[in-house]
Amino acid sequence: MLLGAFLLNGCIGPDKEGWRYKQKNEFLKLLAEDRYLSICDSRELYEQIRQNRNSILMSRMLVEYAKNLTHGCIDLDAFDEAQALRKARGIESVYERYTQEVDEEKIMMQLRAGLSMEQILLPYVPKNEQFSKLLKVYHSSEYNLTKEQREKVRLNIERVKLMNRHLGEDYALVNIPEFMVRMKHHSVTNLKFRVVVGKSKLQTPIFSARLEYVTLNPQWSVPDSIARKEIIPHLLKDPEYLKKKRMVVRTNYNLTSKELNVTEEELSEYVGGKGEVPFKFIEVPSRWNGLGRVKFIFPNQYSVYMHDTQSKGLFRRKVRTYSHGCVRLQKPQEMLKYIATHYTDEAYETVQKWYKSLKTHHLKLTKPLMVHTAYLTSYVDEEGRLLMLNDIYGYDKIQKLNF
Repeated sequence: MLLGAFLLNGCIGPDKEGWRYKQKNEFLKLLAEDRYLSICDSRELYEQIRQNRNSILMSRMLVEYAKNLTHGCIDLDAFDEAQALRKARGIESVYERYTQEVDEEKIMMQLRAGLSMEQILLPYVPKNEQFSKLLKVYHSSEYNLTKEQREKVRLNIERVKLMNRHLGEDYALVNIPEFMVRMKHHSVTNLKFRVVVGKSKLQTPIFSARLEYVTLNPQWSVPDSIARKEIIPHLLKDPEYLKKKRMVVRTNYNLTSKELNVTEEELSEYVGGKGEVPFKFIEVPSRWNGLGRVKFIFPNQYSVYMHDTQSKGLFRRKVRTYSHGCVRLQKPQEMLKYIATHYTDEAYETVQKWYKSLKTHHLKLTKPLMVHTAYLTSYVDEEGRLLMLNDIYGYDKIQKLNF
């Protein structure tokens, strides 16, 4: 009888594989609930250990569960194939994934040391508040979800697993299907407003980067791809096009570089297609600049940033997919004040003088602030409401679960 009490309390040492009686019960309970929705394609293995409690199989299951927590349960090979097909059709679409390596040796060491399942899995559980909120929605009956809605919530739980684990204490979250940006401190939203995102064929990429500086009264350095597809064709039709658009042509994107007079014949060589254009189009800083009066730079390989815009009327529209991939801001001055006040060493009065000068100034951030562009078609907002959003870029269709 005394031996039975020791067994029930997990007081006898681990078996040869490292499992204690209590740990096995705890793990089987976690799996029965699928607390973190990470059994996924390991269902057959789960059924085996549920029936025989084999320690070796349980160790395999514990590692698989940790991997599914960090790698997600979307069929990534099929998704990559679908992305390649979209690229072949001329759709610019980027979806970065941020996975974490699972340390199998460390997991087994923690198991033998007697740690609980919660403690062992904790490093692999996303800290993103949307993970816990969407899990609660999925496990709860109070939302009365249809089968389709439930599947949508599940897919977005898997997307959260693939997001950058290092959100940062302070960050900007751009939820593309919602057309919203939020300035967050931990789980508190301090600022929230509308955005315009990329067109269906020029999609805003899904990725993370650190915001490093803000440019006031920016010039627009026209990317070569836009020069080929838009600027040069317009200029060939209308010789006054550059003057009307307050643009100049230079040898590089520095306004002080040599001015060029490009012939019609030279222009014609760079209509359409891909590759570098040897002359650069720049829209000079002004009240009417296409980027507006301020842009927020988080350096990245996609040349994407957040910025002001002249097209204010677009923010009244429900669907706001009009940019070339950048994020246009409904309230850029509010964001400027928020960032200048909390993340720089400059007084906001000084920043305002720079803004009013119409001259280009760069405001460097001195405290870390991450920017995350996300694609969450299910989102639990600040009031606890579950938002079910339209699949504007078609990711709901081409991201399939692997089980």
